[in-house]
Amino acid sequence: MQDFATPDSRCDPSCATQDAAGLNASCFCAGPSAQALAEALRNDHAGPEVYDLISERCPHLFAALPVFVSPAQSARMAQLIDAVHAVVALPAYQAAVLADAPAIARHDPGARGVFYGYDFHVGDDAVGLIEINTNAGGALLNAALARAGRGCSAIGDAGDGAARAQALEEAIVAMFRNEWRLGGRSTPLRTIVIVDDEPENQYLYPEFLLFQQLFARHDIEALIVDPSMLRWEAGSLWRGDLIVDLVYNRLTDFMLDAPEHAALRDAYLACAVVLTPHPRAHALYADKRNLALLSDDARLTELGVPEATRAILIGAIPHTELVRASEAERLWRTRREWFFKPVAGYGGRAAYRGDKLTKRAWEDILDGDYVAQAIMAPPARTGGSAEAPDRLKFDIRSYTYDGAVQWTAARVYQGQTTNFRTPGGGFAMVYTAQS
Repeated sequence: MQDFATPDSRCDPSCATQDAAGLNASCFCAGPSAQALAEALRNDHAGPEVYDLISERCPHLFAALPVFVSPAQSARMAQLIDAVHAVVALPAYQAAVLADAPAIARHDPGARGVFYGYDFHVGDDAVGLIEINTNAGGALLNAALARAGRGCSAIGDAGDGAARAQALEEAIVAMFRNEWRLGGRSTPLRTIVIVDDEPENQYLYPEFLLFQQLFARHDIEALIVDPSMLRWEAGSLWRGDLIVDLVYNRLTDFMLDAPEHAALRDAYLACAVVLTPHPRAHALYADKRNLALLSDDARLTELGVPEATRAILIGAIPHTELVRASEAERLWRTRREWFFKPVAGYGGRAAYRGDKLTKRAWEDILDGDYVAQAIMAPPARTGGSAEAPDRLKFDIRSYTYDGAVQWTAARVYQGQTTNFRTPGGGFAMVYTAQS
Protein backbone atom coordinates (compact mmCIF):
# COMPACT_ATOMS: atom_id res chain seq x y z
CA MET A 1 0.00 0.00 0.00
CA GLN A 2 1.32 3.46 -0.85
CA ASP A 3 2.74 5.79 1.77
CA PHE A 4 0.10 8.38 2.44
CA ALA A 5 0.84 11.90 3.50
CA THR A 6 0.53 12.01 7.29
CA PRO A 7 -2.03 14.71 8.08
CA ASP A 8 -1.67 16.80 11.19
CA SER A 9 -3.18 15.08 14.23
CA ARG A 10 -5.24 18.22 14.87
CA CYS A 11 -7.54 19.71 12.29
CA ASP A 12 -6.49 23.13 11.04
CA PRO A 13 -9.29 25.50 12.19
CA SER A 14 -8.74 27.67 9.13
CA CYS A 15 -10.17 24.90 6.91
CA ALA A 16 -13.67 25.76 8.13
CA THR A 17 -13.42 29.24 6.61
CA GLN A 18 -11.90 28.37 3.22
CA ASP A 19 -13.64 27.85 -0.09
CA ALA A 20 -13.08 24.82 -2.33
CA ALA A 21 -10.12 26.35 -4.19
CA GLY A 22 -8.41 27.26 -0.93
CA LEU A 23 -8.94 23.80 0.52
CA ASN A 24 -7.59 22.11 -2.60
CA ALA A 25 -4.53 24.32 -2.33
CA SER A 26 -3.78 23.97 1.37
CA CYS A 27 -5.82 21.39 3.34
CA PHE A 28 -3.65 18.47 4.50
CA CYS A 29 -5.71 17.36 7.52
CA ALA A 30 -8.50 15.32 5.89
CA GLY A 31 -6.66 12.47 4.21
CA PRO A 32 -6.89 8.79 5.18
CA SER A 33 -3.95 7.14 6.85
CA ALA A 34 -2.51 3.99 5.33
CA GLN A 35 -3.42 2.13 8.52
CA ALA A 36 -7.07 3.27 8.42
CA LEU A 37 -7.39 2.23 4.78
CA ALA A 38 -5.81 -1.15 5.47
CA GLU A 39 -8.23 -1.69 8.33
CA ALA A 40 -11.18 -0.63 6.17
CA LEU A 41 -10.27 -3.14 3.48
CA ARG A 42 -9.46 -5.94 5.91
CA ASN A 43 -12.56 -5.39 8.02
CA ASP A 44 -14.92 -4.76 5.13
CA HIS A 45 -15.55 -8.48 4.63
CA ALA A 46 -12.74 -8.41 2.10
CA GLY A 47 -10.16 -10.30 4.10
CA PRO A 48 -6.43 -10.11 3.45
CA GLU A 49 -6.67 -11.11 -0.23
CA VAL A 50 -8.06 -7.81 -1.50
CA TYR A 51 -5.73 -5.75 0.66
CA ASP A 52 -2.71 -7.75 -0.42
CA LEU A 53 -3.66 -7.55 -4.11
CA ILE A 54 -4.01 -3.78 -3.96
CA SER A 55 -0.72 -3.43 -2.09
CA GLU A 56 1.16 -5.56 -4.61
CA ARG A 57 -0.50 -4.70 -7.93
CA CYS A 58 -2.00 -1.22 -7.68
CA PRO A 59 -0.41 0.69 -4.78
CA HIS A 60 -1.49 4.06 -6.16
CA LEU A 61 -5.21 3.23 -6.26
CA PHE A 62 -6.15 5.60 -3.43
CA ALA A 63 -5.21 9.26 -3.16
CA ALA A 64 -3.60 10.62 -0.02
CA LEU A 65 -5.99 13.57 0.27
CA PRO A 66 -9.61 14.35 -0.59
CA VAL A 67 -10.83 16.86 -3.16
CA PHE A 68 -13.21 19.74 -2.57
CA VAL A 69 -15.83 21.30 -4.86
CA SER A 70 -17.96 24.38 -4.36
CA PRO A 71 -21.73 24.22 -3.82
CA ALA A 72 -22.20 25.86 -7.23
CA GLN A 73 -19.99 23.28 -8.96
CA SER A 74 -21.82 20.44 -7.25
CA ALA A 75 -25.20 21.85 -8.27
CA ARG A 76 -24.12 22.37 -11.89
CA MET A 77 -22.83 18.82 -12.22
CA ALA A 78 -26.15 17.46 -10.95
CA GLN A 79 -28.03 19.81 -13.29
CA LEU A 80 -26.01 18.63 -16.28
CA ILE A 81 -26.63 14.96 -15.46
CA ASP A 82 -30.37 15.67 -15.27
CA ALA A 83 -30.23 17.44 -18.63
CA VAL A 84 -28.38 14.61 -20.39
CA HIS A 85 -30.76 12.03 -18.95
CA ALA A 86 -33.75 14.05 -20.17
CA VAL A 87 -32.36 14.40 -23.70
CA VAL A 88 -31.44 10.72 -24.01
CA ALA A 89 -35.04 9.85 -23.12
CA LEU A 90 -36.33 11.75 -26.19
CA PRO A 91 -37.41 9.43 -29.04
CA ALA A 92 -35.90 11.86 -31.56
CA TYR A 93 -32.50 11.69 -29.87
CA GLN A 94 -32.59 7.91 -29.69
CA ALA A 95 -33.55 7.63 -33.35
CA ALA A 96 -30.72 9.97 -34.38
CA VAL A 97 -28.06 8.16 -32.35
CA LEU A 98 -29.15 4.60 -33.02
CA ALA A 99 -29.42 5.21 -36.78
CA ASP A 100 -25.60 5.25 -36.93
CA ALA A 101 -25.03 2.58 -34.29
CA PRO A 102 -24.41 -1.16 -34.84
CA ALA A 103 -27.54 -3.28 -35.08
CA ILE A 104 -26.97 -4.81 -31.64
CA ALA A 105 -27.42 -1.35 -30.09
CA ARG A 106 -30.99 -1.22 -31.35
CA HIS A 107 -31.90 -4.24 -29.24
CA ASP A 108 -33.74 -2.94 -26.14
CA PRO A 109 -33.32 -5.37 -23.22
CA GLY A 110 -35.37 -3.34 -20.75
CA ALA A 111 -32.55 -2.98 -18.21
CA ARG A 112 -31.18 0.54 -17.74
CA GLY A 113 -27.49 -0.23 -17.27
CA VAL A 114 -25.45 0.02 -14.06
CA PHE A 115 -22.65 2.40 -13.14
CA TYR A 116 -22.86 5.25 -15.60
CA GLY A 117 -19.89 7.51 -14.97
CA TYR A 118 -19.98 11.23 -15.77
CA ASP A 119 -16.45 12.66 -15.77
CA PHE A 120 -16.01 16.40 -15.16
CA HIS A 121 -13.36 19.07 -14.99
CA VAL A 122 -14.23 22.00 -12.75
CA GLY A 123 -12.98 25.56 -12.62
CA ASP A 124 -14.11 28.46 -10.42
CA ASP A 125 -17.89 27.91 -10.51
CA ALA A 126 -17.80 26.29 -13.96
CA VAL A 127 -17.98 22.61 -14.84
CA GLY A 128 -17.13 20.78 -18.05
CA LEU A 129 -18.39 17.29 -18.90
CA ILE A 130 -15.38 15.54 -20.44
CA GLU A 131 -17.02 12.18 -21.18
CA ILE A 132 -19.66 9.66 -20.14
CA ASN A 133 -18.89 6.00 -19.45
CA THR A 134 -21.28 3.08 -19.11
CA ASN A 135 -19.13 0.63 -17.19
CA ALA A 136 -17.40 2.98 -14.76
CA GLY A 137 -15.25 1.13 -12.25
CA GLY A 138 -14.31 2.09 -8.72
CA ALA A 139 -17.58 2.48 -6.82
CA LEU A 140 -16.88 -0.21 -4.22
CA LEU A 141 -13.27 0.91 -3.89
CA ASN A 142 -14.58 4.34 -3.02
CA ALA A 143 -16.81 2.81 -0.36
CA ALA A 144 -13.71 1.34 1.29
CA LEU A 145 -11.99 4.73 1.02
CA ALA A 146 -14.96 6.41 2.71
CA ARG A 147 -14.67 4.07 5.68
CA ALA A 148 -11.05 5.14 6.11
CA GLY A 149 -11.86 8.86 5.99
CA ARG A 150 -10.44 11.34 8.49
CA GLY A 151 -12.32 14.28 9.89
CA CYS A 152 -11.76 17.95 9.10
CA SER A 153 -13.66 21.07 10.07
CA ALA A 154 -14.32 21.67 6.35
CA ILE A 155 -16.12 18.34 6.05
CA GLY A 156 -18.53 18.51 8.97
CA ASP A 157 -21.25 15.85 9.00
CA ALA A 158 -20.13 14.54 5.59
CA GLY A 159 -17.22 12.89 7.37
CA ASP A 160 -19.35 9.93 8.52
CA GLY A 161 -17.82 7.71 5.87
CA ALA A 162 -18.98 4.39 7.33
CA ALA A 163 -22.65 5.37 7.04
CA ARG A 164 -22.17 6.71 3.52
CA ALA A 165 -20.36 3.56 2.43
CA GLN A 166 -23.09 1.34 3.85
CA ALA A 167 -25.77 3.34 2.03
CA LEU A 168 -23.85 3.06 -1.24
CA GLU A 169 -23.50 -0.71 -0.94
CA GLU A 170 -27.21 -1.10 -0.24
CA ALA A 171 -28.01 1.07 -3.26
CA ILE A 172 -25.73 -1.05 -5.46
CA VAL A 173 -27.48 -4.29 -4.51
CA ALA A 174 -30.89 -2.68 -5.01
CA MET A 175 -29.74 -1.44 -8.43
CA PHE A 176 -28.80 -4.93 -9.63
CA ARG A 177 -32.07 -6.35 -8.36
CA ASN A 178 -33.93 -3.61 -10.21
CA GLU A 179 -32.05 -4.43 -13.41
CA TRP A 180 -33.20 -8.03 -12.96
CA ARG A 181 -36.82 -6.89 -12.72
CA LEU A 182 -36.51 -4.50 -15.65
CA GLY A 183 -35.14 -7.40 -17.66
CA GLY A 184 -38.55 -9.04 -17.28
CA ARG A 185 -37.78 -11.40 -14.40
CA SER A 186 -40.10 -11.98 -11.45
CA THR A 187 -38.17 -14.63 -9.51
CA PRO A 188 -35.45 -13.64 -7.01
CA LEU A 189 -32.02 -12.84 -8.43
CA ARG A 190 -29.77 -15.76 -7.44
CA THR A 191 -26.68 -15.72 -9.65
CA ILE A 192 -24.49 -12.99 -11.15
CA VAL A 193 -21.48 -13.49 -13.37
CA ILE A 194 -18.94 -10.64 -13.43
CA VAL A 195 -17.27 -10.76 -16.83
CA ASP A 196 -14.10 -9.27 -18.22
CA ASP A 197 -11.34 -10.55 -20.47
CA GLU A 198 -8.78 -12.37 -18.32
CA PRO A 199 -10.37 -10.86 -15.20
CA GLU A 200 -7.61 -11.90 -12.81
CA ASN A 201 -5.16 -9.81 -14.85
CA GLN A 202 -7.32 -6.69 -14.86
CA TYR A 203 -6.04 -3.71 -12.88
CA LEU A 204 -9.31 -3.43 -10.93
CA TYR A 205 -9.60 -7.16 -10.24
CA PRO A 206 -9.58 -6.42 -6.48
CA GLU A 207 -12.90 -4.62 -6.98
CA PHE A 208 -14.36 -7.69 -8.70
CA LEU A 209 -13.63 -9.57 -5.46
CA LEU A 210 -15.36 -6.85 -3.46
CA PHE A 211 -18.44 -7.21 -5.67
CA GLN A 212 -18.39 -10.97 -5.28
CA GLN A 213 -18.33 -10.62 -1.50
CA LEU A 214 -21.01 -7.90 -1.46
CA PHE A 215 -23.39 -10.04 -3.51
CA ALA A 216 -22.71 -13.08 -1.31
CA ARG A 217 -23.71 -11.10 1.78
CA HIS A 218 -27.08 -10.58 0.09
CA ASP A 219 -27.64 -14.24 -0.86
CA ILE A 220 -26.57 -13.79 -4.48
CA GLU A 221 -23.95 -16.17 -5.81
CA ALA A 222 -21.37 -14.35 -7.92
CA LEU A 223 -18.68 -15.76 -10.19
CA ILE A 224 -15.82 -13.87 -11.85
CA VAL A 225 -15.48 -15.23 -15.36
CA ASP A 226 -13.73 -14.70 -18.67
CA PRO A 227 -16.60 -14.59 -21.22
CA SER A 228 -14.91 -17.23 -23.35
CA MET A 229 -15.82 -19.67 -20.55
CA LEU A 230 -19.56 -19.10 -21.09
CA ARG A 231 -21.65 -21.21 -23.43
CA TRP A 232 -25.00 -20.60 -25.12
CA GLU A 233 -26.95 -23.85 -25.05
CA ALA A 234 -30.58 -25.04 -24.83
CA GLY A 235 -31.90 -21.49 -24.58
CA SER A 236 -29.71 -20.52 -21.61
CA LEU A 237 -26.30 -19.03 -20.86
CA TRP A 238 -24.17 -21.45 -18.87
CA ARG A 239 -21.00 -21.36 -16.80
CA GLY A 240 -20.24 -24.99 -16.22
CA ASP A 241 -23.44 -26.56 -14.89
CA LEU A 242 -24.78 -23.22 -13.62
CA ILE A 243 -27.40 -21.23 -15.56
CA VAL A 244 -26.45 -17.56 -15.47
CA ASP A 245 -29.21 -15.15 -14.43
CA LEU A 246 -27.47 -11.79 -14.79
CA VAL A 247 -24.15 -10.67 -16.23
CA TYR A 248 -22.37 -7.67 -14.75
CA ASN A 249 -20.45 -6.52 -17.81
CA ARG A 250 -16.99 -4.98 -17.35
CA LEU A 251 -15.89 -5.59 -20.95
CA THR A 252 -14.55 -2.81 -23.13
CA ASP A 253 -15.82 -4.65 -26.23
CA PHE A 254 -18.90 -2.49 -25.98
CA MET A 255 -20.77 -4.08 -28.92
CA LEU A 256 -19.72 -7.68 -28.13
CA ASP A 257 -17.99 -8.04 -31.49
CA ALA A 258 -15.14 -10.34 -30.45
CA PRO A 259 -15.53 -14.04 -31.34
CA GLU A 260 -14.86 -15.05 -27.75
CA HIS A 261 -17.92 -13.03 -26.69
CA ALA A 262 -20.29 -14.84 -29.07
CA ALA A 263 -22.10 -16.89 -26.41
CA LEU A 264 -22.78 -13.77 -24.36
CA ARG A 265 -23.92 -11.86 -27.45
CA ASP A 266 -26.29 -14.63 -28.56
CA ALA A 267 -27.82 -15.02 -25.10
CA TYR A 268 -28.25 -11.25 -24.81
CA LEU A 269 -30.01 -10.93 -28.17
CA ALA A 270 -32.27 -13.86 -27.27
CA CYS A 271 -33.16 -12.14 -23.95
CA ALA A 272 -31.97 -15.30 -22.19
CA VAL A 273 -29.80 -13.32 -19.77
CA VAL A 274 -29.93 -9.86 -18.24
CA LEU A 275 -26.77 -8.03 -19.33
CA THR A 276 -25.86 -4.78 -17.60
CA PRO A 277 -24.49 -2.45 -18.83
CA HIS A 278 -25.27 -3.34 -22.44
CA PRO A 279 -24.59 -2.17 -26.02
CA ARG A 280 -27.70 0.02 -26.22
CA ALA A 281 -26.66 1.94 -23.10
CA HIS A 282 -23.20 2.55 -24.54
CA ALA A 283 -24.58 3.75 -27.87
CA LEU A 284 -27.04 6.17 -26.24
CA TYR A 285 -24.69 7.61 -23.63
CA ALA A 286 -21.01 6.73 -23.99
CA ASP A 287 -20.24 6.89 -27.71
CA LYS A 288 -18.08 10.00 -27.85
CA ARG A 289 -19.82 11.21 -30.99
CA ASN A 290 -22.79 11.96 -28.75
CA LEU A 291 -20.86 14.79 -27.11
CA ALA A 292 -20.73 16.50 -30.51
CA LEU A 293 -24.50 16.27 -30.74
CA LEU A 294 -25.06 17.34 -27.12
CA SER A 295 -22.88 20.43 -27.57
CA ASP A 296 -24.50 21.48 -30.88
CA ASP A 297 -27.31 23.96 -30.23
CA ALA A 298 -28.73 23.73 -33.76
CA ARG A 299 -28.99 19.93 -33.69
CA LEU A 300 -30.49 19.96 -30.22
CA THR A 301 -33.09 22.43 -31.43
CA GLU A 302 -33.95 20.12 -34.32
CA LEU A 303 -34.47 17.29 -31.85
CA GLY A 304 -36.95 19.34 -29.86
CA VAL A 305 -34.79 19.92 -26.79
CA PRO A 306 -36.21 22.81 -24.72
CA GLU A 307 -34.23 26.04 -24.64
CA ALA A 308 -33.46 25.82 -20.90
CA THR A 309 -32.07 22.31 -21.28
CA ARG A 310 -30.00 23.35 -24.30
CA ALA A 311 -28.49 26.18 -22.29
CA ILE A 312 -27.39 23.76 -19.55
CA LEU A 313 -25.79 21.40 -22.06
CA ILE A 314 -24.03 24.07 -24.11
CA GLY A 315 -22.79 25.74 -20.93
CA ALA A 316 -21.32 22.58 -19.42
CA ILE A 317 -20.05 20.44 -22.33
CA PRO A 318 -16.86 21.70 -24.00
CA HIS A 319 -17.52 22.08 -27.71
CA THR A 320 -16.96 18.74 -29.42
CA GLU A 321 -16.91 17.88 -33.11
CA LEU A 322 -16.16 14.94 -35.35
CA VAL A 323 -12.72 14.93 -36.95
CA ARG A 324 -13.41 15.08 -40.67
CA ALA A 325 -10.97 15.32 -43.56
CA SER A 326 -12.69 18.51 -44.70
CA GLU A 327 -11.73 20.17 -41.39
CA ALA A 328 -8.24 18.69 -41.11
CA GLU A 329 -6.35 21.88 -41.95
CA ARG A 330 -8.28 23.97 -39.41
CA LEU A 331 -8.04 21.38 -36.66
CA TRP A 332 -4.29 20.96 -37.18
CA ARG A 333 -3.76 24.71 -37.20
CA THR A 334 -5.72 25.12 -33.96
CA ARG A 335 -4.62 21.82 -32.43
CA ARG A 336 -3.46 23.40 -29.17
CA GLU A 337 -7.11 24.17 -28.43
CA TRP A 338 -8.25 20.53 -28.73
CA PHE A 339 -8.11 17.16 -27.06
CA PHE A 340 -8.48 14.32 -29.60
CA LYS A 341 -10.25 11.12 -28.52
CA PRO A 342 -11.13 7.92 -30.38
CA VAL A 343 -14.88 7.42 -30.69
CA ALA A 344 -14.70 3.93 -29.19
CA GLY A 345 -11.87 4.70 -26.78
CA TYR A 346 -11.74 4.31 -23.02
CA GLY A 347 -9.34 4.99 -20.19
CA GLY A 348 -7.47 7.68 -22.12
CA ARG A 349 -6.10 5.14 -24.61
CA ALA A 350 -4.99 6.60 -27.96
CA ALA A 351 -6.10 10.06 -26.82
CA TYR A 352 -3.95 13.10 -27.54
CA ARG A 353 -3.63 16.64 -26.28
CA GLY A 354 -3.25 18.87 -29.31
CA ASP A 355 -0.18 20.64 -27.94
CA LYS A 356 1.57 17.24 -27.63
CA LEU A 357 0.52 16.02 -31.06
CA THR A 358 3.07 14.76 -33.59
CA LYS A 359 2.53 14.57 -37.34
CA ARG A 360 2.55 10.77 -37.12
CA ALA A 361 -0.15 10.76 -34.44
CA TRP A 362 -2.16 13.27 -36.49
CA GLU A 363 -2.10 10.90 -39.44
CA ASP A 364 -3.41 8.13 -37.18
CA ILE A 365 -6.22 10.42 -36.03
CA LEU A 366 -7.23 11.24 -39.60
CA ASP A 367 -7.17 7.55 -40.52
CA GLY A 368 -9.22 6.63 -37.46
CA ASP A 369 -12.56 7.62 -36.00
CA TYR A 370 -11.99 10.56 -33.63
CA VAL A 371 -13.67 13.51 -32.01
CA ALA A 372 -12.00 16.80 -31.12
CA GLN A 373 -13.06 18.34 -27.81
CA ALA A 374 -12.21 21.87 -26.74
CA ILE A 375 -9.68 21.66 -23.93
CA MET A 376 -10.85 22.52 -20.44
CA ALA A 377 -7.82 22.30 -18.21
CA PRO A 378 -8.12 19.92 -15.26
CA PRO A 379 -8.21 21.54 -11.82
CA ALA A 380 -5.34 21.28 -9.36
CA ARG A 381 -4.97 19.68 -5.94
CA THR A 382 -1.88 20.30 -3.84
CA GLY A 383 -0.54 16.96 -2.69
CA GLY A 384 2.35 15.83 -0.57
CA SER A 385 2.50 17.84 2.65
CA ALA A 386 2.62 21.45 3.78
CA GLU A 387 6.40 21.12 4.10
CA ALA A 388 6.86 19.46 0.69
CA PRO A 389 3.85 20.28 -1.50
CA ASP A 390 3.31 18.70 -4.91
CA ARG A 391 0.97 19.86 -7.67
CA LEU A 392 -1.50 17.24 -8.91
CA LYS A 393 -4.47 17.24 -11.28
CA PHE A 394 -7.90 15.77 -10.73
CA ASP A 395 -11.22 15.11 -12.36
CA ILE A 396 -14.60 14.41 -10.81
CA ARG A 397 -16.59 11.24 -11.51
CA SER A 398 -20.29 10.99 -10.66
CA TYR A 399 -21.63 7.43 -10.55
CA THR A 400 -25.29 7.37 -11.55
CA TYR A 401 -28.15 4.96 -12.07
CA ASP A 402 -31.26 5.86 -14.06
CA GLY A 403 -30.25 9.52 -13.90
CA ALA A 404 -29.74 9.66 -10.11
CA VAL A 405 -26.30 10.28 -8.59
CA GLN A 406 -25.20 7.46 -6.28
CA TRP A 407 -21.68 8.62 -5.45
CA THR A 408 -19.17 11.28 -6.44
CA ALA A 409 -15.43 10.57 -6.42
CA ALA A 410 -12.29 12.21 -7.75
CA ARG A 411 -9.36 10.74 -9.63
CA VAL A 412 -6.07 12.45 -8.77
CA TYR A 413 -3.11 12.13 -11.12
CA GLN A 414 -0.15 13.61 -12.97
CA GLY A 415 0.33 13.37 -16.71
CA GLN A 416 -1.97 13.64 -19.70
CA THR A 417 -4.84 11.46 -18.43
CA THR A 418 -5.92 9.67 -15.27
CA ASN A 419 -3.62 6.72 -14.75
CA PHE A 420 -3.55 5.36 -11.16
CA ARG A 421 0.22 5.40 -11.39
CA THR A 422 0.91 8.65 -9.49
CA PRO A 423 2.29 8.57 -5.93
CA GLY A 424 -0.30 10.34 -3.80
CA GLY A 425 -2.87 9.96 -6.59
CA GLY A 426 -5.79 7.63 -7.28
CA PHE A 427 -9.41 7.64 -6.18
CA ALA A 428 -10.19 10.41 -3.72
CA MET A 429 -13.15 11.38 -1.59
CA VAL A 430 -15.06 14.47 -2.76
CA TYR A 431 -16.56 16.94 -0.32
CA THR A 432 -18.60 20.04 -0.99
CA ALA A 433 -16.94 22.97 0.76
CA GLN A 434 -19.25 24.78 3.16
CA SER A 435 -17.74 28.25 2.69
